[in-house]
Amino acid sequence: MTIDEIMRAAPVIPVLVLDGSVDAVGLAETLVEAGLPVIEVTLRTVGALAAITAMTRVPGAIVGAGTVLNEAQLGQAIDAGSRFIVSPGLTEPLAKAAIQSGIPYLPGIATAGDIMRGFDLGLNRFKFFPAEAAGGIAALKALCAPCAEARFCPTGGIRADTAADWLALPSVLCVGGSWIVQPGESDLAAIAERGRAAAALAR
Repeated sequence: MTIDEIMRAAPVIPVLVLDGSVDAVGLAETLVEAGLPVIEVTLRTVGALAAITAMTRVPGAIVGAGTVLNEAQLGQAIDAGSRFIVSPGLTEPLAKAAIQSGIPYLPGIATAGDIMRGFDLGLNRFKFFPAEAAGGIAALKALCAPCAEARFCPTGGIRADTAADWLALPSVLCVGGSWIVQPGESDLAAIAERGRAAAALAR
């Protein structure tokens, strides 16, 4: 799959910080059944890579690694079975390594300069991060005016009650949702309910 296809697979990509509170496989199964097959596991916890490997075995799951900061983590994420890579920012060494590896890559941007550097590298699909702190919807609209070919996955500060406003923007293919799985949560039924509501959001 291309990064564009991954971004279009569901309106929300759950952004997970896994601390061992919930079984990774059970969580992946729950999210896929709820209609959210694309799952971003952030490399912020010691068990993240093992969780990615386990979750990739779930039928229908498209599991990627988030918070990838450098080439070493890129290699670890690929070895763990990641189907795509997400980074909080855009650096040339990481971008070139990701492009060379062939893995779908979604770098973070917050400014026009970031987008221009991405264009120079042949990239036009980006994570707008941190979405709310970087100026929210008004900021993204302003960035889109001179960068019409770019498409985005806004992430950071987006909530269940604001996701639809972001998804209404023509430049937004999906949003990153940390609200789908709360920190320390283990209630799969509650996660499934939020997941179904997120999967039903219009684009």
